[in-house]
Amino acid sequence: MKILIVGSGGREHAIAWKTAQSPKAEKIYCAPGNAGIEEYAECVPIGPMEFEKLASFAKEKEIDLTVVGMDDPLVGGIVDVFEKEGLRIFGPRKCAAVLEGSKAFSKDLMKKYGIPTAAYENFDDPEKALAYLEKADFPIVLKADGLALGKGVLICNTLAEARDGVKSIMMDKQFGNAGNRMVIEEFMTGREVSVLSFVDGKTIRCMTSAQDHKRALDGDQGLNTGGMGTFSPSPFYTEEVDAFCRNYIYQPTVDAMAAEGREFKGVIFFGLMLTEKGPRVLEYNARFGDPEAQVVLPRMKNDIVEVFEACIDGTLDKMELEFEDNAAVCVVLASGGYPVAYEKGHVIHGLEQFENREGCFVFHAGTKRTEAGIVTNGGRVLGVTATGADLKTARANAYEAVKLVNFEKAYCRSDIGKAIDEA
Repeated sequence: MKILIVGSGGREHAIAWKTAQSPKAEKIYCAPGNAGIEEYAECVPIGPMEFEKLASFAKEKEIDLTVVGMDDPLVGGIVDVFEKEGLRIFGPRKCAAVLEGSKAFSKDLMKKYGIPTAAYENFDDPEKALAYLEKADFPIVLKADGLALGKGVLICNTLAEARDGVKSIMMDKQFGNAGNRMVIEEFMTGREVSVLSFVDGKTIRCMTSAQDHKRALDGDQGLNTGGMGTFSPSPFYTEEVDAFCRNYIYQPTVDAMAAEGREFKGVIFFGLMLTEKGPRVLEYNARFGDPEAQVVLPRMKNDIVEVFEACIDGTLDKMELEFEDNAAVCVVLASGGYPVAYEKGHVIHGLEQFENREGCFVFHAGTKRTEAGIVTNGGRVLGVTATGADLKTARANAYEAVKLVNFEKAYCRSDIGKAIDEA
């Protein structure tokens, strides 16, 4: 098969790496890709939102399967464009990708179908949002309705902070049009867990659990980022929690989307909060998590191409997912200043030390190949991932591996997976 992957981050590198292991994958392309993905795929300079160009390329190269890694093209309707052209593609249609594309939609869906989540209100008028805050309990959470690179969530401890948050999201448009509407919801406390799942419209097959670290600095301080590291599995995701989520969250979400005429095929990412009252949905994503994919896919035994095809064909009920009985930890190496201002173009040293290194991977996110070598080309640059017999071993292996690679002004959190010690 000829396979096209759409995207350019660490998630897409992990997908390309896993796809390359399939006997079905004869040739892999990636648009636009990055310097790491080049090892497994031929990278082509087409942007992820250039749907017509991507479709033309798929026709020209007789692509058998396209896999979309990123949220923007899915929410924008790339699957609809490809299907109209008779092209086979993995991912939800635009009407289903709204599950991630609009937080207001997803909250209303959960409310309508009784899926446990935080209490909330939706607003498209900043003055009404401000008036609501006058009687609210704090802390409280403000969320831009649309896509905001994982950064459109503000936790406000005081009324003054919340007022500033409404101003930045809805008036100053800090997150662009994503802030045209806003969700204000109750602040939940507990352990956060991520569960990615494959869906074929009716059947859902959950992957192993993971836990992300969103804040930029140690101790969960600093600004929200796209993710500074993750580990899998989560020791807090017990069999009891899993049973509850399957009965009251996972399948009900798939059924709700089908009932709304929005059949979902692809990956649903469940962001969960394990509260004292039980698991609650924090958010949905309509694709693989980043960096969750970097710890989940290395543990997955299945041929991922077969799973992609089962989701498209509606035959997922005939398949079971299998994962290694081990653990994985990913530490993100970022550019100094991320997630605000940061420099690009610094040469990355030490990448060759990861070649043929057992149980150790470096997934490229913001990288580019130049005459000077592979250089930094984004905020999150590399995801250094290691496996181990258990979480503590995987964590130690990951931080040893981080020492192998460096670039000017690189930084990473030193406490990824520290919660393991409390389990």
